[in-house]
Amino acid sequence: MTQYGPRTTCSLPIEGTRKETSSAPFPLPSIGSLQMAQDTYHVPVLESEIVELFASLHAGVVVDATLGGGGHAAAILKAARHLRVLGIDRDPEARAAAGARLAGFGERVLIVDATFGDLERVILEHAAFVGAEPIVGVLMDLGVSSHQLDESSRGFSFRVDAPLDMRMDTTKGETAAQYLARVDEFELVRLLRANGENRFARAIARSVLADQPATTGELSAAVERAVPAAARRRGHVATRTFQALRIAVNAEEQQLVDGLHAALEVLSVGGVLAVISYHSGEDRVVKATLHEAETGGCRCPVELGCVCGAVHRYKVLKASALLASGEEIERNPRARSARLRVAHRVLA
Repeated sequence: MTQYGPRTTCSLPIEGTRKETSSAPFPLPSIGSLQMAQDTYHVPVLESEIVELFASLHAGVVVDATLGGGGHAAAILKAARHLRVLGIDRDPEARAAAGARLAGFGERVLIVDATFGDLERVILEHAAFVGAEPIVGVLMDLGVSSHQLDESSRGFSFRVDAPLDMRMDTTKGETAAQYLARVDEFELVRLLRANGENRFARAIARSVLADQPATTGELSAAVERAVPAAARRRGHVATRTFQALRIAVNAEEQQLVDGLHAALEVLSVGGVLAVISYHSGEDRVVKATLHEAETGGCRCPVELGCVCGAVHRYKVLKASALLASGEEIERNPRARSARLRVAHRVLA
């Protein structure tokens, strides 16, 4: 397996997890945190589809590489007693919420402080938890959680004026305001265009860099000044700018590439990789990566068949992404933009 550079990781086993997997016990959740975890932290999208994909797998370990509040993990563990979950998340609040939500599953869960780009290393470092069982599934639910959007102090949303932070882990790294203080116009334009802000990318970049916003309200105002009212799309004019900055601050582009390739390496035959993305840039990366895995990188003309010796290790479930139903979107409007892509590991 590909080894990544050294990085400090703190595993956080929930109450009842095997002691050998970590030297530090997970803190006992308060009643308030239990309620938050169970009711308001995040409503998992495409939950029934995810459960159907993973519950039919053979016994083994599912890696929830974007654990969040533990909603998907709880649904999988409840539906499939033969599965265990190794959960990864870099957000301390998310890990606390997931720990409370998943406490009842005991030794079937291990929560680790890391990013999904560190997936291979996490598996190697927690071999005691994985044991001899295969990695039968990897789940990635990209983007931000409902809780992160609703918590104004995190700076992910333009709905409330707050410090311009946007870090998934607020204990390390630079904030969005600090990023804007050092980035040049060329790079910011590239970032905005990569995230769908094509026509007004340069105008927005110049306005934002001139203002040097320190709060979400100041950033939103800078974007609004750069985009004529008559040219604004449905929804808030700053949506794509906020999204682009979040991706840059948390290095999500590289994390996604690293995480996808790591997942493709660690899955056992018959295993499933499921990725939920929320915007076209992410979805393009996921689609291209899964296509490469399915074809083995083959570029031979279709009419000649494959003569290059490419190894086909994966089968993509369907060419188009799976979408949330109208009923789910009505219950959870944030599911509207969700795109689920799935690949199965097959014999080479």
